[in-house]
Amino acid sequence: MPGMKSKPGQQWVVEATAAGQRLDKWLAAAERLGSRSKALTAIERGRVFLNDIEQSSNESAAKVNSGDRVRVWHDRPGSATKRYFERRDSGLHIIYEDEALLVINKPPGLLTVPLAAQPDQPSLLDRVALHLRSARRTKPLVVHRIDRDTSGLVVFAKIPAAMLKLKDQFEKRQPERVYLAFVHGIPSEEKGTWSDLLVWDNEKLIQRPFDETAPEAKRLSQAAQNAICHYRLIARFAAAALLEIRLVTGKRNQIRIQASLHGHPLIGEKVYRPENFKENPNLTLGRQALHSFRLSFIHPTTGQRVKFEAPLPADLEGLRARL
Repeated sequence: MPGMKSKPGQQWVVEATAAGQRLDKWLAAAERLGSRSKALTAIERGRVFLNDIEQSSNESAAKVNSGDRVRVWHDRPGSATKRYFERRDSGLHIIYEDEALLVINKPPGLLTVPLAAQPDQPSLLDRVALHLRSARRTKPLVVHRIDRDTSGLVVFAKIPAAMLKLKDQFEKRQPERVYLAFVHGIPSEEKGTWSDLLVWDNEKLIQRPFDETAPEAKRLSQAAQNAICHYRLIARFAAAALLEIRLVTGKRNQIRIQASLHGHPLIGEKVYRPENFKENPNLTLGRQALHSFRLSFIHPTTGQRVKFEAPLPADLEGLRARL
């Protein structure tokens, strides 16, 4: 189109008269891909981008808006291989899989990776390894992890090059990591930032707030790290709230301790709670009410930004219904 920078494949801008149409139907028009099957195949193979975001099969029914930019990269490297989107296999809730990585929706109560002190405890890594072994593929490579009782999105690499690139992104704080958290009380501000100096206790394996007045402050000062996240109020309840929490840093147990430090411990939290905290008997849960909801990063082999979301699990949906 006139005025557009040259990019691989074809690119269009959605006209106002087409606003509200399904993406696959819009692409199927004769002046674009010419058929619904071609449109669906292009989406399935990761060749379709909406405003530079790769679209998955789950998004084929997404509605386009006036001014949206839609690009089809016909000869995209690796797109000859089918990408597998949301499905259940080998006891896993697989959100996405291709030749380089897997994105899994982890259930609560399952370790991401085995603990050195408890090597026989089942873990998500074990299940992913079984899934790959059944298909005669490589072993999974750990990129990051979430707590045992936290549910939601975790990404594993399938090739070393992908692992290195993904770990580099996480170390540089580049991925978008968004959590949903049910907390006691309602924050006075609808959105804000939590920033705290934390120190990891290697003996008790928990985070602690750094206290400059403590006797060991000088010794621990080098280990203190700033933890930052942004919160937004999603829903108010009688004695609780649902927050969207966007990580800036990614410290162990970060959201759990920061929510407590700022007066709103997670519902179900057993470790990070203010002293003398009395849990409302109507707000109980067998684990901390924290869910890794959205994960977005640069795909390590294609260089395109990808985004994934995992719905709330049944126990958190049940909590929301009770609230």
